[in-house]
Amino acid sequence: MIVVMKQSATKAQIANVTARIERLGCQVHISEGEERTIIGIIGNGRPLEREPIERMAGVEHTVPILRPFKLASREFHPRDTIVSVNGVKVGGKQVVVMAGPCAVESHDQLLETARAVKEAGAQVLRGGAFKPRTSPYSFQGLGEEGLRLLAEAREETGLPVVTEVMDSQMVPLVITYADILQIGARNMQNYALLHAVGEAQRPVLLKRGMMSTIEELLMAAEYILSHGNDRIILCERGIRTFEQYTRNTLDISAVPLLKQLSHLPVVVDPSHSTGKWALVEPVSRAAVAAGADGLIVEVHPHPEKALSDGAQSLKPARFAALMRGLRPVAEAVGRTL
Repeated sequence: MIVVMKQSATKAQIANVTARIERLGCQVHISEGEERTIIGIIGNGRPLEREPIERMAGVEHTVPILRPFKLASREFHPRDTIVSVNGVKVGGKQVVVMAGPCAVESHDQLLETARAVKEAGAQVLRGGAFKPRTSPYSFQGLGEEGLRLLAEAREETGLPVVTEVMDSQMVPLVITYADILQIGARNMQNYALLHAVGEAQRPVLLKRGMMSTIEELLMAAEYILSHGNDRIILCERGIRTFEQYTRNTLDISAVPLLKQLSHLPVVVDPSHSTGKWALVEPVSRAAVAAGADGLIVEVHPHPEKALSDGAQSLKPARFAALMRGLRPVAEAVGRTL
């Protein structure tokens, strides 16, 4: 349930309503708008059914929230959430592009890529230090050495870093180096990990599971939000279907739908959703046209030698062309790049 306070409601009246709700054993989340204050209520709503909250001084009306995700819902938080990371704002007018290699392989590979994506206009550097792979015999990443290299690249380029964290015990280590914690598709419903990144109070890039519904994605975000961490960026990265010509199937409709249902910013991963570098640019344009707040793109100076996902990685020159092609699309939908 949400309680909409009158425009004329005083701070004392808001405090009285909040105290009444908390005495009933519920949690309170307050959203202050330009005209009205909205009090969100989380918890067992049965005691509220017997309480005349709507008749309290300063209350305009109450609205039941029927969706299972409460904190993530736009009903609860009508205004768009903007996630700020070292001056980069995800969810605002600017479409934010995160770019870099799938996996950090070496000092030279990462620095060459970081410099190239920065020059082309990317605002965030992506790179995997730990790589969860389908095969245990595939390259698993450089681990902490990869994190150190990412931090070095940030120092030189000024680009904030997003990298994946794979389990709850690794969170303290990864937050020492990374600016954004990525929850990969395979870990979207790793609830211990969701609790841990929620408690870390760091920005989180939450990827949709390859066989997960939109509601399941928003419920995963709810775990993080339940710890008071609202710095969440949702990521549509393609879902598994019967199609064989692409690695996954990009659910482009998820972008406007998520933005209708939730206040959280939404980015698209055109690399994992297609698995083919030649499809990354047209899919990126479609994502921006559909309202995506950003993209996360894989770039590698030598994709043919990449230790992970070379087939879907753009060379720096192709990435620069992608950025040039995205600008008119962003402008056409009232955004900047």
